[in-house]
Amino acid sequence: MEGMLKPGSFKDKTIIITGGGTGLGRSMGKYLLELGANLVITSRKKEVLDKAAAEMEQETGGKVLAVACDVRKYEEIQNVIKETETRFGKVDAVLNNAAGNFISPTERLSHRAFDIIVDIVLKGTYYTTLAAGKNWIAKKQPGIFLNIVTTYAWTGSGYVVPSACAKAGVLSLTRSLAVEWAKYNIRSNAIAPGPFPTEGAWSRLLPGDLVKKFDPAQRIPLKRVGEHQELANLAAYLLSEYSAYINGEVITIDGGEWLRNGGEFSHLEMIPNEMWDMMEKTRGK
Repeated sequence: MEGMLKPGSFKDKTIIITGGGTGLGRSMGKYLLELGANLVITSRKKEVLDKAAAEMEQETGGKVLAVACDVRKYEEIQNVIKETETRFGKVDAVLNNAAGNFISPTERLSHRAFDIIVDIVLKGTYYTTLAAGKNWIAKKQPGIFLNIVTTYAWTGSGYVVPSACAKAGVLSLTRSLAVEWAKYNIRSNAIAPGPFPTEGAWSRLLPGDLVKKFDPAQRIPLKRVGEHQELANLAAYLLSEYSAYINGEVITIDGGEWLRNGGEFSHLEMIPNEMWDMMEKTRGK
């Protein structure tokens, strides 16, 4: 659960994180600050951003620029890039982390609810990617994109259909631009995290006793959820030059969850040894 990269790995590097003031975005950003990065965090709520920026600077001694931005509005993303360059000179990498989700039967969702999720997750990511990519290409600067997706981006999932559709689009964007923009020295990769509890997101998705009833650790072969530092280590690696030959990849960090739940017989781990003994004797007859 310790930091993985050597101190100073991100010295003089500037990274933008959308949705960087809370949850996993904040955890990843804090570690990047500890490694020497300049950090730019964005979300719609300026007061939350300012508080997070002050706390992160105090905790790490790093420099954090907080810029309010709705990723569904292209001109606001352009403003983030402009303010970043004014403060720090350039942008080296972008971590597309902003997201939203509803857990609901799809027929209970309005078309507006569907739009909200797709607009934040997919449109917000391709707007941010397009603005940053065009800027890098025009200035002949290298760049790195790291996008946060989910394991159901490739399997799909009931009850989170807008998110599944949007994340699948982000994954396709990642892989497509990894090929197209490599000639500009721009890399694109993604991370598909399993359960990494954050108080805000989990309390909204599974309120009350539902969190206990649907304990995600029981679905994971390692029988535990992820620690934020584990995700931060992976994100820092993929945003660094240590991963310079990794391009167009999605790395799953979920303790084996999606593989277990995709296997037709994986749930047989619930069978006790005594029953296996009985079945074995029966087969021998």
